[in-house]
Amino acid sequence: MSLPDVLIVGAGIIGAACADALSARGLRVTVVEQEVVGSGATAAGMGHLVVMDDNAAELALSAWSLELWREFVAGQPGRHEYSQCGTIWVAADDEEMAAARVKAQTMTAHGLPCRMLDAQRLYEREPQLRPGLAGGLLVDGDGLVYPPKSARILMDRAIARGARLLSGTVQHLEGGNGVVLADGTRLQGGRIVLAAGSRSSALLADLPVQPKKGHVAITDRYPGFIRHQLVELGYIKSAHAASGDSVAFNLQPRPTGQILIGSSRQFGTTDSAVDHAMMARMLRHAAAFTPALAGMNVLRCWTGLRAASPDGLPIIGPHPARPGLWLATGHEGLGITTSLATAQLLAAQMLDESAAIPALPYLPARFSQMRSAHA
Repeated sequence: MSLPDVLIVGAGIIGAACADALSARGLRVTVVEQEVVGSGATAAGMGHLVVMDDNAAELALSAWSLELWREFVAGQPGRHEYSQCGTIWVAADDEEMAAARVKAQTMTAHGLPCRMLDAQRLYEREPQLRPGLAGGLLVDGDGLVYPPKSARILMDRAIARGARLLSGTVQHLEGGNGVVLADGTRLQGGRIVLAAGSRSSALLADLPVQPKKGHVAITDRYPGFIRHQLVELGYIKSAHAASGDSVAFNLQPRPTGQILIGSSRQFGTTDSAVDHAMMARMLRHAAAFTPALAGMNVLRCWTGLRAASPDGLPIIGPHPARPGLWLATGHEGLGITTSLATAQLLAAQMLDESAAIPALPYLPARFSQMRSAHA
């Protein structure tokens, strides 16, 4: 059997999206996954599809990817458990309302539909929020999916075009075109795409990605409790912190009527066990915004590891010092949101195509330790 043009390590949402994009361009693709498609951080995440605007590069990638998501789910939203519920960024006080207005100006300047909500309009939309909040910003185009299903759909599309999915644990990389599995099997491809999330740094020592542990909880069914994804404006500080443990208010109304509760961030641990103190802290914080949440039944709690880069942007493109090795990792909490744009940007670079946005802000070469690796 001839070697694949591309060998992808990892079949989470990023690896599956890359397999879909590359196979659609006629490349022969093989994907190696140690568990099942859509496991790992993909299965642990909340599935929030959100435009983030903390910097121009983040805004460009997330906005483009949401356009791709809407095209992807069109006509079959039920298969993805998709809902265009919108996001309300909740402002606790006048200072956060000022931040919401700045956010609204940025979104509007980029053609993204949004509207400011004063306190009255906020409570008309979300009466379960605690009294005394100042208002918020509604971003209409945001949505949600069930990520493992979407990853499976992406992978199935690639397989239908001839892609292969292999089960195995990659122990280490061999140059830029080979991997060695735990059972000693050697696999080769014309190029390697490392899309193994937080595990990527274990396979590539010079990769500046560290894990951020997060907790999620899900309730019993309470249809209509909330209608939008609710996120406090303070979430941004938590999401981009470089150290220390933090929690932020983040609630999601699942199509099942259940409520997903987040979010937390912890550094310096890869232990998958639920940290009960952190979970309790996160739930208390959520109930401080929606008091009735305290009386709900939580059915399950779990954790996941986000792959975080030092500058908060994903790492997408060729390794600057290892020819043949390509990277698609470091997405932190935006892996689901930006997966489709990541795959298109990677494929465009590989095949020297033009893309909707410049690749420069996401290239691995922006990190000096990668440029000097193996020199």
